[in-house]
Amino acid sequence: MMFARTERLLLRPGWGEDAHQLARAIADEQIVRNLATAPWPYALQDAEAFLATPRDPAMPSFLITERTDAAPRLIGACGLSRRPSGAVELGYWIARPFWNQGFATEAGRALVEIACTLKLPRLEASHFVDNPASGRVLEKLGFIATGMMAPRRSCARAEEAMTRIYRLSLTNRDCCDPQPLAA
Repeated sequence: MMFARTERLLLRPGWGEDAHQLARAIADEQIVRNLATAPWPYALQDAEAFLATPRDPAMPSFLITERTDAAPRLIGACGLSRRPSGAVELGYWIARPFWNQGFATEAGRALVEIACTLKLPRLEASHFVDNPASGRVLEKLGFIATGMMAPRRSCARAEEAMTRIYRLSLTNRDCCDPQPLAA
């Protein structure tokens, strides 16, 4: 089991007891429609099913929690996943009250460092073309737009929508902070 800590965040695996908080954080159609696999409306049962899904230990999946003086606050999720093509994809979402505060970029940097530590040669990412803010996050992380676009199914939209595809080479990259914390 892997964890990662950044200046403001703790990235940790999700557990069953997180279901209520996860369902509240993601229950926003504008968030869910920009994800490929999340349904809309997103219910408690969806959060429970997501948290109960077995994970590949080589492809970490995290809840993003903001570290506070009180109990940490769940503000999103992120992870690495293997696409049918074999490519490893970086993905993330942030709850609306926490947009425009740099949390997606901060969590994304931690994921890139984890991917580097796992000796992955490259990462891919994509965003629906009607969500350009996600593309700006990817560019801040060093991803380069490939110039390719492809349709991708959005469960919440109940249809395919065009995505813009990005890549990030990890070869010859210095792996540094933040270090993943083994449990």
